[in-house]
Amino acid sequence: MSLFSWLRPAGPNLPAELQPRVAQLPAVTPLTECSLREQRWVVLDLETTGLNLNKDRVLSIGAVVIEDGAIDFSQQFERTLQCADIKVAPSVLIHGLGPSAIAAGSDPALALLEFMEFVGDSPLLAFHAPFDQHMLGRALKDHLGYRLNHVFLDVAEIAPLLCPQANIREAGLDDWIDWFKLEVFERHNASADALATAELALILFSRARLQQIHSPLNLQQRLGQWKRRQQSPTF
Repeated sequence: MSLFSWLRPAGPNLPAELQPRVAQLPAVTPLTECSLREQRWVVLDLETTGLNLNKDRVLSIGAVVIEDGAIDFSQQFERTLQCADIKVAPSVLIHGLGPSAIAAGSDPALALLEFMEFVGDSPLLAFHAPFDQHMLGRALKDHLGYRLNHVFLDVAEIAPLLCPQANIREAGLDDWIDWFKLEVFERHNASADALATAELALILFSRARLQQIHSPLNLQQRLGQWKRRQQSPTF
């Protein structure tokens, strides 16, 4: 044993039957110049115990797939993660997941593994993606010892990039739903919010093509340029 090995935190005690499945998760590939329509996108939303990036935990995962230019309702994912020691928090009033539902949820390691098998090597879309990316990445590391390297694009940034005339850059998902006059009948649970985000993303992909953005790679590049402009000081 190394003199300093005790300083390193132990990895998760992953059940033997899950280890080969984690090892078989596909390698992540960068975005390409295929068309936006051809790309398979996984649209993700998480419900969590709160907004603390370092302490709060993932309670549920909802995801839908955009493929061939449409939402593929045959490819949907929904899991509530088991958490025996959950405390009732104000967030329960929003996402509706009470202690009994969470205690009866899926084993977190298995649920997270099944989600990554569902994702495959596809890029992910989310509204306020950095939060979901961080929370998902930490959960995967804690429960599977897996490092999340997938491409994430933020619909909350794509929207003002493509629709500057809306002048609602700091808007939430509800603001963009209202601006585009989308009919959304359910909100504030992971699956419903993922579906609403996917519907918004489809509208934005159509706007992107009108602005000569035809590929996932081109969208990523334009988004990077837009973010750098937003961060530049103005005089």
